[in-house]
Amino acid sequence: MPRRYELKARAVAFEATRQRIVDATLALHEEVGPARTAITEVSRRAGVGRVTVYNHFPDEAALLTASVRTWLAAHPPPDPAGWAKGKDPAKRLDRALTELYAYYRANEAMLAHVTRDAAVLPALAEALNLAGAIDRDRAMRKALLAGRTGHKKRRSARIEAAVSLALAFGTWQHLAECGLDDAEAVKLMARAIDSL
Repeated sequence: MPRRYELKARAVAFEATRQRIVDATLALHEEVGPARTAITEVSRRAGVGRVTVYNHFPDEAALLTASVRTWLAAHPPPDPAGWAKGKDPAKRLDRALTELYAYYRANEAMLAHVTRDAAVLPALAEALNLAGAIDRDRAMRKALLAGRTGHKKRRSARIEAAVSLALAFGTWQHLAECGLDDAEAVKLMARAIDSL
């Protein structure tokens, strides 16, 4: 019995250490971004040595994947399945952008750093892909394009481009920097899309 207890205690300690490393990594990602996060600082904040970090996460990709999954589990983006249920494309768009822009505002610091750094860190882009980011973006576009395409090819392409633009974090960020609140940003993008 003592051996089983010892193994369980080790497993609990192992998981606790792993979680401290992920938490330290996420804090740094939000403060400075993934590209500027150094393992030395992760280990210092987690209260472990660099070797311990590498024992838990043998490479950057493993640490980024665990961090992305942990963060998304705690901050899930809006579910496009709910948007797809609406029959009216305009109401569906308004609901989607309202939910999405509120999500962007609540998570702005992390999303800004991750969006910026995914372009220069292939391991981060892959971690986002593994966590379903590309599939989620595709599902969002599909839910909002339903009932809007099927017209002339050129018009459909413009609508698809406008919907993609409206869904982009960078679009919301720019509109917020211009002084628009979320409701104004939703209204502006919805009008632009509905006018096509």
